[in-house]
Amino acid sequence: MSVRGMPGRRVWRWLAGRYLPVLLAGALMVLPSTATIAQSALPSDAQLELLRNLTPEQREAIMRELGAGGTSSATPAGSSAQSGAVTPPDLDQALRRMSPDQLRALLIPSLKPGDTVLLEVDFPGRLTRLQPAPTVGAQVPNSAGPPGAGDAQSMQRADTQRNVVETTLTVTERDKLAKLIELLRSRNPYVLDSEGRLLLPGFPVDGIQLSGLNEEQATKRLQAVPELAQLEVRLTFLPLKRTGARGLRPYGYELFNKGGSAFAPAAEAPVPADYVVGAGDRIDVQLYGNENRNLALVVGRDGRISFPELGPIRVGGQRFSAVKSTIESRVAKQMIGVNASVSIGESRGIRVFVLGEARNPGSYTVSGLATVTTALVAAGGITEIGSMRDIQLKRQGAIVRRLDLYDLLLRGDTANDAKLLPGDAIFIPPVGATVALDGEVKRPAIYELKGQTALADVIALAGGFTVDADATHVSLTRVDAERRRVVMDVDLTTAAARNTTASNGDILRVNRLRPQIDEGVVTRGHLHRPGVHAWRPDLRISDVIPTIDELRPGADLHYVLIRRELPPDRRIAVFSADLEAAMRSPGSEKDIPLQPRDEITVFDFELGRARVIRPLLDELRLQSQASQPTEIVRVTGRVKVPGEYPLEPGMRIADLVRAGGGLEDSAYVGEAELTRYEVNGSDGQTAELRDINLEAALRGDNTANLELQAFDSLIVKEVPEWGVKEEVAVEGEVRFPGRYSIRRGETLRSILERAGGLTQLAFPEGAVFTREELREREQKQLDQLGQRLQGDLATLALQGAAANQAQAGTALSVGQSLLAQLQSTKAVGRLVIDVNRVLTGPVGGVGDIVLRSGDRLMIPKRRQEVTVLGEVQNATSHFYRPDLERDDYIALSGGTTRKADRGRIYVVRADGSVVGRNSSGWFRRASNIDIRPGDTVVVPLDTERIPRLPFWTAVTQILYNIAIAAAAVKTF
Repeated sequence: MSVRGMPGRRVWRWLAGRYLPVLLAGALMVLPSTATIAQSALPSDAQLELLRNLTPEQREAIMRELGAGGTSSATPAGSSAQSGAVTPPDLDQALRRMSPDQLRALLIPSLKPGDTVLLEVDFPGRLTRLQPAPTVGAQVPNSAGPPGAGDAQSMQRADTQRNVVETTLTVTERDKLAKLIELLRSRNPYVLDSEGRLLLPGFPVDGIQLSGLNEEQATKRLQAVPELAQLEVRLTFLPLKRTGARGLRPYGYELFNKGGSAFAPAAEAPVPADYVVGAGDRIDVQLYGNENRNLALVVGRDGRISFPELGPIRVGGQRFSAVKSTIESRVAKQMIGVNASVSIGESRGIRVFVLGEARNPGSYTVSGLATVTTALVAAGGITEIGSMRDIQLKRQGAIVRRLDLYDLLLRGDTANDAKLLPGDAIFIPPVGATVALDGEVKRPAIYELKGQTALADVIALAGGFTVDADATHVSLTRVDAERRRVVMDVDLTTAAARNTTASNGDILRVNRLRPQIDEGVVTRGHLHRPGVHAWRPDLRISDVIPTIDELRPGADLHYVLIRRELPPDRRIAVFSADLEAAMRSPGSEKDIPLQPRDEITVFDFELGRARVIRPLLDELRLQSQASQPTEIVRVTGRVKVPGEYPLEPGMRIADLVRAGGGLEDSAYVGEAELTRYEVNGSDGQTAELRDINLEAALRGDNTANLELQAFDSLIVKEVPEWGVKEEVAVEGEVRFPGRYSIRRGETLRSILERAGGLTQLAFPEGAVFTREELREREQKQLDQLGQRLQGDLATLALQGAAANQAQAGTALSVGQSLLAQLQSTKAVGRLVIDVNRVLTGPVGGVGDIVLRSGDRLMIPKRRQEVTVLGEVQNATSHFYRPDLERDDYIALSGGTTRKADRGRIYVVRADGSVVGRNSSGWFRRASNIDIRPGDTVVVPLDTERIPRLPFWTAVTQILYNIAIAAAAVKTF
């Protein structure tokens, strides 16, 4: 069959079943849409590349399906070797010669009986939005609009169409269509019946014929149905793989998919002695002795060869062994001193017929060495309605050999694969009785029966049972004498069942064994060798996990969980074991006896227990009843693994603590709290609180170690003030600087004594004491000041814009500078203290500070400088001189600037205290303030000169004070 005459549907089905499912998984990304294939004249390079990447065997099989017959030595009689043949290098050319319809049939599947489809239905226009965007290379209608305009226009048209249709519908008609849409959607997906028809609910019983159509054609066919005319319909093919009995394939037919070269006789194969020589054979004769030469003699149509020196010799119709003996004897007798060696150089082609249920029945020319299987492959193999077990070789009208291909496939027996003679006919009758074999057999398939076949022989055809097969539970579906389809349970372990004769159409399914372990226990979790262990009546947990070496590092030795199924209803019960106690005392009550199907889980502290505990709790909740509440208890507080746990029979407080991983270091063993819930008929659920002496319960005192009930909740408390670990830092000029742990209520005087007191170079007047709580509070105040200042600036900006005042602009510039400084300033949390007073006074006396965790004391070295900051000509530090006053130091710094507020100059002492001008407040009028080493003179900005900035005066003072404190801290 030529390429242009190729039946596209058959090629697609063959490709889809073997090669394209793998290739198209990635190929669909580059294949164009259905419409594009229909419009394109040639396959794209991407499509050709996909088909070029096939293996040689796959390429040959495709070429055979295209009509070339592969590279088999057999060709149809009456045609030349080149007629319709396609060799591997010509695959691209053959594909390019295909018409668009042929390419479409090759790449796009058509529907067939049993296919699964998805039906999408909606009001007109609504499915338009679901259409996929055109793929690369697809032709898109020309649009004058920008990219995406075409899609918008199409959706607008769809909306218009929907609105027109919906406005013409009455409420009753619209409700009727809505119900029809819902009904059609509810039955998705649909399966085409045995005749390829789509049966829709509420439609004619004969259905809608879709077999042979692709998705696009099937969609148009549905749109032509009058009942669907007012709806938008789209059908999608779902290439689901059939499973079970529906997915079985007849056994053995894939034998002929290997290609002709796999069955063609090898050119160098030796010719058997019983080969019958005929016209066209070439006989090679090697002469040696007195004369050495080689002769190639071709048998003529009269059955003779022309031998030089000897004349014509009749060889046709004789066996090769007789021909060889005749030629060698005549040469020895008639050519003195010359011997001959005779062989067949090239066998002739013979004409045979392949008839019946062959894929391509007809007359074929095959090699003279060909057998029945060679001819079958030349004809494309056997159709699935042809027999694999009764292939007849007819010669002159009589059956001379019957070939059972099962002998070849299952046992490798080629005895009946007879060699062919000219004029032989191979007849393939229809398939005989068949049995479908599914389930736990090695080769599930549909097998052809031969004569009376027992069920045991049918199982043997499939290679026998798998290791998971349950031969005692085999399901046999059979059509009985009354044409009813009945199901029977068969136990193939019995002789009677094994000898039962199989009937045509039987479906035999071998079930799988139950996955549960019937006589064993399972270990899992934090083990080196988890798995299944054999069970025996006296098996205990120490037998399954005999040593700690079986556990991985970090395993919990004290809580091993055992899930058990209780007969007869397989209710779940949960037990736990102390593995360490079981190993220490094998055979004791701690060493729990195991039952079949027990599942043992070893936990580790790192991964937790929820992944195992939660499913068990869910099982317990499902099997609970009003009369039997869920057996769950809870432990919280200072245990290593708090949470819910299964309630075990006889479980007590100590067992619950063990389930929670044991107590943490911070657990308070003096007292725990147990909450117990009880349900009373009249009062409902009530809660009872009980105080538990946890130490006594863990010791085994049953008066404290209470037996638990469902929903009990144990709270393990924390040791009072366990988490309070307070430290302070002492730095600078002390004898033993460092971090010191303090007790609650300890004072600064005490910690200075522990630090060894001050050194000789210490400057206690300049001590810096910071506290984290003060820092957080100051930072919060700074943030509030920043927000207030930002609001003032916004108001000022609006007023300046309205009044167009130059002074407002100056104020705004100053304010923005202050805001930037305020936002970048970080609080220090300094507390002003008098270290000398602390050292001279009693511990805990007036001035002694009670320390808190995080406090920091810094004692600097002796200071000899005075610093001048703010609105002076040169802000710097000066060497301390007792004869100089405040204004003298200002004068040494060049005096004040024009923006200075001379009336609010103040001094910040080395300890952080501030001295102003007024003895009753911040400021005093006198300028002769006592100046000491380490002091800082601050000349502030005169913000009152700007009318709108009176609040900002305090901001400048805060910034200066924080800067001084921060500078003192940074020196450490």
